[in-house]
Amino acid sequence: MAGEAGDEGSKGRNQAVVFLCLVFVFGMVGMSFAAVPLYRIFCQVTGYNGTAQRVEQYSNTVLDKRIRVTFDANVAPGLDWSFTPDQKSVDPRIGETVRVSFTAVNRGTAPVTGQAIFNVTPLSAGAYFNKIECFCFTETVLQPGETLDMPVVFFVDPAIASAPETKDIRVLTLSYTFFEHAGATSAGAEPARSAAAL
Repeated sequence: MAGEAGDEGSKGRNQAVVFLCLVFVFGMVGMSFAAVPLYRIFCQVTGYNGTAQRVEQYSNTVLDKRIRVTFDANVAPGLDWSFTPDQKSVDPRIGETVRVSFTAVNRGTAPVTGQAIFNVTPLSAGAYFNKIECFCFTETVLQPGETLDMPVVFFVDPAIASAPETKDIRVLTLSYTFFEHAGATSAGAEPARSAAAL
């Protein structure tokens, strides 16, 4: 009798351990799927890793000091698009709101949905680069042969001129890479227009 009771207790403990291990495994799988969006949110909120800030209002302070902003545009392998900035650089006053444009062309024979990722270098300046409007906020659908003008409206936060780690920065680079958005291509999809990027 005592032996049977001991076996039952041992069996119950083993089942509890198996259950906890399964919970741990499923929890880790769930966290792996959540890691990318959580990291993206963290970067957008803090400016970590050169991620520009998304804002809804213009700067109310404009300094006499200027800063050069250069542009870099790339397309990931497998996406048959041409993607270029309409200008190589601008020299706004710090705090001044600026509108620039990029042009994308679908050189393929089918409609494709793309999504742009971006960063700002030097990485320490990302927290001071504020976007009001950007095509990168939404997916972009291009029909075969279609050309789309895609604006970016931004300003550089005046605080960049006084922060110890950024006060000596004279040039920023805003870099984009377009990737095909997996599973989002649709033959009947309408292109996303720049106004929808607000």
